[in-house]
Amino acid sequence: MTEKRSSMFAVIGASSVGTMIEWYDFYIFGSLATLISTKFFPSGNETLAFLSTLATFAAGFIVRPFGALFFGRLGDLIGRKYTFMVTLLLMGGATFLIGCIPSYESIGIISPLLVLLLRLLQGLALGGEYGGAATYVAEHAEPKKRGFMTSWIQTTATAGLIVSLLVITITRSSMSKEAFEDYGWRIPFLASAVMIYVSYIIRKNMHESPLFAKAKSEGKTSKNPLKESFGNRYNLKYVLLALLGVAMGQGVIWYTGQFYAMSFIERVMHVPKEQVDQILIWALCLGTPFFILFGWLSDKVGRKWIMMAGMLVAICSYRYIYDQMYQKADVSRKELVSEEEIELGHIQRTYEDGTVEKWEEGANGEKLHRTVALSGADQRSLIFWVFVQVIFVTMVYGPIAAFLVEMFPVRIRYTSMSLPYHVGNGIFGGLLPAIATFLVTRGEEINAKAGKVLVQKPYLEGLWYPIVIAGICLVIGVIYLDENESN
Repeated sequence: MTEKRSSMFAVIGASSVGTMIEWYDFYIFGSLATLISTKFFPSGNETLAFLSTLATFAAGFIVRPFGALFFGRLGDLIGRKYTFMVTLLLMGGATFLIGCIPSYESIGIISPLLVLLLRLLQGLALGGEYGGAATYVAEHAEPKKRGFMTSWIQTTATAGLIVSLLVITITRSSMSKEAFEDYGWRIPFLASAVMIYVSYIIRKNMHESPLFAKAKSEGKTSKNPLKESFGNRYNLKYVLLALLGVAMGQGVIWYTGQFYAMSFIERVMHVPKEQVDQILIWALCLGTPFFILFGWLSDKVGRKWIMMAGMLVAICSYRYIYDQMYQKADVSRKELVSEEEIELGHIQRTYEDGTVEKWEEGANGEKLHRTVALSGADQRSLIFWVFVQVIFVTMVYGPIAAFLVEMFPVRIRYTSMSLPYHVGNGIFGGLLPAIATFLVTRGEEINAKAGKVLVQKPYLEGLWYPIVIAGICLVIGVIYLDENESN
């Protein structure tokens, strides 16, 4: 029993480390989006450059379903292990090369085109990685412990984001601001090569999934996984239910609670990047164990209603949470202590609670660049609110790997579960930061053009996207998903 348990955790460890590194690779780009927008896109319009960067970031998500189809088919034909070995190397190579691309100033339009190409390769790789890792672990686990065992894979996306933020923070603190913005931002991308090599060595010694190996030895593997997955009406029904009843809602909850929260604090609240990273790191570290908790709980009480409950509480509370977050950086609510010109055109205001507002003033008195460094109490408050959102994420995301795996038979499992997961996350979730940022910008522009408030609290406009998508998913999931339909 001890040997079997040790073997199971070796499987989980080898799978999780590799998947975590792939998420790290994928999310470095998003974590550095504001800085990258100044390197790979034309200068002159900061908002347009940032939106272009988010669009490039989203492109990696959009192609994830194609990676799911391509690598899912390979996984159901030749095996889980060898397929996600390939995805690991593809992801690592693309990430390393992004760190090598010259800036827009050096090579012009070729720079953003190369970034886009490598982001597409990253998306293809990730489309094959997650389904392979989740299926591999699930097929090693006892059915009654599948939620708990696969929940470790669920931590890897958040762990990858945490590691990316830590590496960026350590790199930034080890050099001057000018050096980091000049060349230091490339180091997290280049460091990926070392991580990928270590993970490759670990994975090379893994054995094939026992369920797949058994099916292959008995000649029961699929000869055409794509046709069986999507050409069979019965199986296609489950693919669509997996997408519309859980995956797309999980996708927008995940990206709202982590990536949109980061973008909102930095871009809408104007909090300095260093503070944003600290807030996210603390909130994510505090929240990550709950993936395991809800995965374990799903083995006891069922998976469906935990996921549905996560969507419901998120939908009902997002606008309140983000309004509370926004108020922490609203200096109109704070008592001014001092105002001084720290250098020509650069103004600094200090408030009674310790908040420090800085901005660069233009010729007509407009604030060209503004930051609001929060007090310790306000930082702790933001950590709490992001942590609450991470709890929503863990409720929906913790049980989902086991839930999706159990919906489909072994012979077409890799293909069938990967597509709805990556459409839900890659398209519905991946587009969220760009769409939400656009909606906020649009609300602000409407008010500016009208010269009066037509859109109340425009900073909350971006939340309509995840609320509507998760709401649709919740209704479909509650009505049509059946806990007992899992295979």
